[in-house]
Parts: sequence; structure tokens; C-alpha cells
Amino acid sequence: MASKLLRAVILGPPGSGKGTVCQRIAQNFGLQHLSSGHFLRENLKANTGFPRTIVQAEALDKICDLDLVISLNIPFETLKDRLSRRWIHPPSGRVYNLDFNPPHVPGIDDITGEPLFQQEDDKPEAVAAKLRRYKDAAKPVIELYKSRGVLHQFSGTETNKIWPYVYTLFSNKITPIQSKEAY
Repeated sequence: MASKLLRAVILGPPGSGKGTVCQRIAQNFGLQHLSSGHFLRENLKANTGFPRTIVQAEALDKICDLDLVISLNIPFETLKDRLSRRWIHPPSGRVYNLDFNPPHVPGIDDITGEPLFQQEDDKPEAVAAKLRRYKDAAKPVIELYKSRGVLHQFSGTETNKIWPYVYTLFSNKITPIQSKEAY
């Protein structure tokens, strides 16, 4: 039996909930989640870079056609608060937020018991500059996908409120393996 291949990209500024949305898509639709953020961190460690720019979008065009692109639009203040409260477990890429996804023990990864770290660019003084850089780099990418008719934009301050719309969009493209409530 042939399975349907769905190629989708989730765009959004740092802290917008891309990882959470992708995790839910993978779980609800049985799709594979490939995180550019994870690849970016790995490439930075190897000093090879990984641009999130129009150049990246054009390179992706040479590999495949996208079925849909989702852009998450989250207010600046919400992003600033989320990012400044974000801590990570670098070896696994697990992300915690002190407000809505705190570790069981403060400063410690739930699974390994290893220490969590706050990235330098998640510290409050660096967040505004990071968000401006994203906006400048993402604008032409968003316009490109908008012009192709594959862009779907969702706005809000909470992933749980955006998720039902993303679920419905995906449900129109591929059959879910479980209901949207089962996340």
C-alpha cells in the first residue's frame, strides 16, 4: 500500500511554537518531523552554517515542491516572554519553558538528570535583536510562498489555540491517525 507524502514547512520566529506544532503534526498524522533548528545548531557546532533565508527556500525548491507552508505569527511581547523563560538540554534539544513546560526539578533535564542551559541569545537583552533578524530574513521567504499559493498564516498567543486550525488544514491534506485532542 502506498503512503501519501506530504511536504510541509512550518515558519515562525524563535519561540513561536514551531517545535510543539511539528511534534503534534508528527504524532497526529504519522509524519516525520525534521527540525531546521536542530540542523542549524548542529551546523553551527560544525561551523558549516544553515541559512533560514530566501537562499534556503530556493535551495529547497531544487529538491522538492512543497504542499503547504505554515507561518506562525506571534506577538512580539509574547515571544520575548517565551524566549527569556526558555531553557534547553543541549545534547537532546529538549526545550523547557519556566511558565508552561517547566522541568520537574528546576534546572535539570527530566529524562537524563543533566543540567539545563539558557542560550546566550535567549537572554532578555538579546531577544529583541534576534526577533528583528528573523523578521528581516523571513519576509522574502513568506512572500515567495504566498505568491505560490501554498502559504497559510496563523496568529495567536497560545499554541493550544492555534493548533486546531493547523490540525484542520492538515486533515484536508492527509488522513489523521488520531484525533486533535490526543496530544
